[in-house]
Amino acid sequence: MRKNPFIPVPLSFLLTGLVFSFFCTAVKAQETGEDWLVDGKSRPAKVVEVSPKEIQLTNGLIRRSFHLSPNLVCYDFANLSTGEQLLRTVMPEARVTLDGKVYEVGGSLNLKERGFFKKEWLSEVSSPTANFQYQSYAVSEITPLFPSKSRFWAGEEKGAKGKKVSFSYAHPDLSGIVLKIHYEIYDDLPLIGKYLTLENSGQKPIHINQVVHEILGTVEEESAVVGSTGEMKKPHQLYVESDFAFNNSMNAELSDQARHWKQDSAYTSQVNYNYQTPSTLEIYPEKGIGIDLQPKEDFRSIRSYELVLDSYDRERNGLARRKMYRALTPWAMQNPIFMHLVSKTDEQVRTAIDQCVATGYEAVILSFGSHIDMEDTTTANLSRWKDLADYAHSKGIKIGGYSLFSSRTIGPETDVISPLTGKPGGAFFGNAPCLGSEWGLSYLEKLRNFYSQTGFDIFENDGPYPGDVCASTSHPGHKGLEDSQWTQINLQKGLYQWMNGEGIYINAPDWYFLDGTHKIAMGYREVNFALPRERQKVLNRQNIYDATWEKTPSMGWGFVPLTAYHGGGADAVLEPLNDHLVDYKQLMMQYYGAGIQACYRGPRLYDTEETKEVVISVIDWYKKYRSILNADIVRLRRADGRDWDGWMHVDPAGDQKGLIMLFNPTSESIKKEVTLPLYYTGLTDKASIRLEDGSSKSFALNRNYEVSLPVEIPANGYTWLVVE
Repeated sequence: MRKNPFIPVPLSFLLTGLVFSFFCTAVKAQETGEDWLVDGKSRPAKVVEVSPKEIQLTNGLIRRSFHLSPNLVCYDFANLSTGEQLLRTVMPEARVTLDGKVYEVGGSLNLKERGFFKKEWLSEVSSPTANFQYQSYAVSEITPLFPSKSRFWAGEEKGAKGKKVSFSYAHPDLSGIVLKIHYEIYDDLPLIGKYLTLENSGQKPIHINQVVHEILGTVEEESAVVGSTGEMKKPHQLYVESDFAFNNSMNAELSDQARHWKQDSAYTSQVNYNYQTPSTLEIYPEKGIGIDLQPKEDFRSIRSYELVLDSYDRERNGLARRKMYRALTPWAMQNPIFMHLVSKTDEQVRTAIDQCVATGYEAVILSFGSHIDMEDTTTANLSRWKDLADYAHSKGIKIGGYSLFSSRTIGPETDVISPLTGKPGGAFFGNAPCLGSEWGLSYLEKLRNFYSQTGFDIFENDGPYPGDVCASTSHPGHKGLEDSQWTQINLQKGLYQWMNGEGIYINAPDWYFLDGTHKIAMGYREVNFALPRERQKVLNRQNIYDATWEKTPSMGWGFVPLTAYHGGGADAVLEPLNDHLVDYKQLMMQYYGAGIQACYRGPRLYDTEETKEVVISVIDWYKKYRSILNADIVRLRRADGRDWDGWMHVDPAGDQKGLIMLFNPTSESIKKEVTLPLYYTGLTDKASIRLEDGSSKSFALNRNYEVSLPVEIPANGYTWLVVE
């Protein structure tokens, strides 16, 4: 029987609070053999009418319940895997500020106790006339966020399915305004999506100052007598992410700008003496919306997602998040094999295309510093790049290019204006143009035109950064400071979603996956690629280990400096390639062994026949194991330069259940017994394991779903194993 592996705690701790519930979850999983992360069972989403006054959204993993009359309230948000309740009290469904006036959405409860909730208290729900009033609901299937087209190899592109329920509201003082709150519950995932729309069928515009589309009174994580909201732990059971993300951190949690954990001063029975417990979640853009909704127009809020977690274990929670991305952003599972070309002439581009054909690469991206200019709209420039794209396509190769937006200045009439000084400057990267300026709008149009005219397949965008608000009142794309952030991010979303619908692959430098981008950096310090190669190898493996807690392999890119990058001497670069074949191959094996595409930045992939054969051998190996190498990573040991390190790909639904990469940073061969945690491979009794392309050997799994086996890792080298 299967047992959840995420609770190796002493018995003395198993009888307290939340840990006890997780223990019960493990026992249940052990008895039933059910674990949504590995068992592959169908758990369809349902919208159930419990009574005329109550409906539920459920899929066997989570449940969210709504009381409908006299006005709607959500009183139940349950983690069915653990039996835990996520809500301590009832809150408004949403809060909107229109024409400067604040309106709450849904019913109200004037509760004296806000630390827990009893269902019989629903009889006390009131419907203040100042609130938006619930009217009706409609159930439908979940539909894609926007049209998406795939042109590249992908590990998994099924996409999300499930049910959507839309609750309609009206307000007696707002004739012609229809407010809807939309919930989405997904098949096979403990995941809820939520967003709000406004429809103006009236005769006059309405100003949208702010929209808080989610308000949850959540169960607190700890009992802290003193401490501020920012210092205390947030509820671990609820991971929240939205499509309002920017930070340049390459990290989802730091990038999300809409998630706000707050205190509830009306929760007077909390332990914290100053009522600072972070027990209320609100989701909204901090700087507001600031736009006018004209008659016959619609508005959509931020779209947020709430993933319910059943463990404190970081690996398990990371696997849950990665499964969420595979459902919500299937386009990001595409993972083409590309090189990063530094070119000065068209002939160098053709040579790179020919080398891609010869070695099995699939795409060329003209890197920063190359001679491509997508902003040049002349017929000669467009014709030139169309000819090169046609040449690439005739060889079966995709082609793309780099465009800089942020960290440049165009001019005082174009750059973002600081609200503090009234002058350009003060942007995240010092200076940046405003996407809503005349130049910015033209920039967007030039990019669309370039891709439409040339047939280019990949777009690498350095920026935009929508955190750069703009106080200009003369830019045609926004009215002033109040709406500058909202309008800029939506202009950006429009470009990315159009490109995704055209099948154009997008590499962008921020967490824009929910807006249609495909890849982001794993996270790195650029000057590290000027360090000696021996140091780069270890640091790269640390980056891989750290960056794949939350990203699938296809979502992140790495870097290999074939030529000098941010300085560095001969010991940092790989050119001449034939002189550094051992390092070149190992750097390739590290990245491809993680399923991660690196930017191999330079003028060529090989310089001699011997180099060419090395590149071919690695690409052939990667393609042979491509499916399992693009599966999620489970960490084995982080690189520290002192002993072996490595990771393991796992896929319980695949032909190959696992592939292990092991590395030796030392100058002597390592021979030792390594324990492999095989729980997330889906295997329960036996595993067939082979060393590289050798013969398979059968191993029995112990009661912790582990196998121990002797391995030898060559000095300053690596080895790999396959689990079937």
